Amino acid sequence: MKAIGDPIDRVDGRRKVTGQARYTTDHTAPNCAHAVLLTSTIARGRVAWIDTSAAQAIPGVLVVLTHANAPRLSPPAANESASPASRVLTLLQDDRVHYANQPIAVVVADTLEAAHHAVSLVKVRYAPEPHDVRMEPGLDQSYVPAHAGRPDQDSTATRGDTAGAIAAAPARIERVYTTPFETHVAMEPHATLAAWDDGDHLTLYDATQGIHPDRKRVAQLLGLPAENVRVISEFLGGGFGSKGPTWSHVVLTAMAARVARRPVKLALTRPQMFGMVGWRSRTRQTLTIGAQQDGALSALRHDTVAQTSTFDEFMEAAGMPSRMLYAVPSVTTSHRLVRTDIGTPSYTRAPGWAPGTFALECAMDEMAYAIEMDPLAFRLRNYAAVDPENGHAWSLKALRECYRVGADRFGWARRPLSPRALRDGHALVGWGMATSVYPAHRSPASALARLLPDGTVLVEAGTQDLGTGTYTIMTQVAADVLGLAPSRVTFRLGDTRLPETPVSGGSQTAASVGCAVHAAATALRERLSRLGITDWRLPAGQVIEARGEASPSDEEKQYGTYAFGAQFAEVRVDAALGTARVTRLVGVFDGGRILNAKTARNNLAGGMVWGVGMALYEQTIFDERLGRVVNNNFAEYHVPVNADIPTVEIAFVEQVDPHVNPIGVKGLGELGITGAAAAVANAVFHATGKRVRDLPITVERLL
Repeated sequence: MKAIGDPIDRVDGRRKVTGQARYTTDHTAPNCAHAVLLTSTIARGRVAWIDTSAAQAIPGVLVVLTHANAPRLSPPAANESASPASRVLTLLQDDRVHYANQPIAVVVADTLEAAHHAVSLVKVRYAPEPHDVRMEPGLDQSYVPAHAGRPDQDSTATRGDTAGAIAAAPARIERVYTTPFETHVAMEPHATLAAWDDGDHLTLYDATQGIHPDRKRVAQLLGLPAENVRVISEFLGGGFGSKGPTWSHVVLTAMAARVARRPVKLALTRPQMFGMVGWRSRTRQTLTIGAQQDGALSALRHDTVAQTSTFDEFMEAAGMPSRMLYAVPSVTTSHRLVRTDIGTPSYTRAPGWAPGTFALECAMDEMAYAIEMDPLAFRLRNYAAVDPENGHAWSLKALRECYRVGADRFGWARRPLSPRALRDGHALVGWGMATSVYPAHRSPASALARLLPDGTVLVEAGTQDLGTGTYTIMTQVAADVLGLAPSRVTFRLGDTRLPETPVSGGSQTAASVGCAVHAAATALRERLSRLGITDWRLPAGQVIEARGEASPSDEEKQYGTYAFGAQFAEVRVDAALGTARVTRLVGVFDGGRILNAKTARNNLAGGMVWGVGMALYEQTIFDERLGRVVNNNFAEYHVPVNADIPTVEIAFVEQVDPHVNPIGVKGLGELGITGAAAAVANAVFHATGKRVRDLPITVERLL
């Protein structure tokens, strides 16, 4: 029976709506204590003096850790990363303060209330030093990072004679686009429960997107064999990249539990999620484009400057889409960093590609207007038939069909080219569009499938469900291979005792874990066939199992493997007040094989909503005098709510991709946000005639 593709309800849905799904803070342990972090109120300097006596006198307080008494970590110490994906941590190893909101103490008590009270009594005197959280003063000192987001991506890339082609082009534009700091603000705060057993064995319940990388990083920092650390994450209340790396609070919780000799649970407060656990970096992107009067692109230059911290390096690789999205003979992209006194930025939904497509797709819109060409026709004129970076064929590319279907559904043919041409009462109406694109990543993964005596199948893999439906789609993959109803398959995840899989990031879980589950289920089916078992019945107590491994093949590397899409947006801007609202969104996507039509639509819609937030609402604001975030809560960090979002129309151009991976899927988690902000921004221009190049597009910037 066919299971893949069906829009079945989430298999974990009942557990979630009845409260049976256990998130990190829902777990407990015998004699569990509670921890609360104290974080710095300065952005740079030293902790000159810290007095914990009043805190320690509170009944029930067990431990107060500071730089003066925290366990010393043996090399590799906290300021050495385990991998390019790891972040440098601040683990009370010295008195330095690198950014506001940095952990400077941990209080452990019998109750959460006592821990919070004790934290309020800790007295701190700082030796502050001059700080700067701004990008602009450091532009002259910007430097080229080690790589553009990943070790396999060079910071600078050039093909052709970009400068010469731009100079010779009859039509040219040069524009600067900026995006602000954006914070993940997942519904579930970061949290960890640490419990030691037999002195050197550690169990962590952690809100993490990568239980296996988490185990390796914690073991490295605490000087433990990786097999001595077990990480469990059964459910995640959103991650969006923030819960991919291991952060300081995770290791500090383990350190506190070891000192207290009791299990310890710690959850960050909402304000503590601003700076300590990553955010999307601010970017300044300069786009220079040359084109012929017939619309053919001659050259493109995309220069990105982003911010990182003074003690770590993270690059928001915004230039990547400019390297591959359009057929341009001459392209130059560069990435530079400015060091400032902030917490280290990190992966945020579609890192690099979300801000990069905003700038590129707005610049494409501006270039289309410069040569008086329809923006969609301009993109089709420069459609890339092969991967421009290397000349490889695409594994499969249905972007042209996405444009066609999206334009038909949206009614693009009725759009007047001139801005301010559509009006409805006091509202200026605008229509904009943009291209979506994201790489189809895959990493090695493994899975185990077991036929149980009752005729049901248990499939296991040590992956994570961010809330996007991993439990459900993996159940469907296994059921499809075995010819079973999904109700006869159980998928188990979230424990490092299960087969190893990669971090759930880069939209790679469906492809990576899905291929491993497919391999395990196939191996089980073949084993049953060899044993002559056709009725799924086994003797009592007998279990038959098979393991599956999946890794990217050499063949996959010979193709350009990307997911694509086209997004169309309608906005209404009040002519007198300057308030902008999105009133229609249409997205059509080439996402390969769709494993579950319902979860796929949810995932893409979530990305598109993020794009609306990026365009109109989201920005993390610093008080530059103090170096501190001033809107570190949901009251003032604005994200779209139901009232801000119209019906989101989503369609798929589903075709079988024979080259991308064995099950033909492409990740969707990040595709939906790419291009979305540009579609909204382009619609705002079409409505008002005013081009806003600095996100978010606020009333002040429109008036």
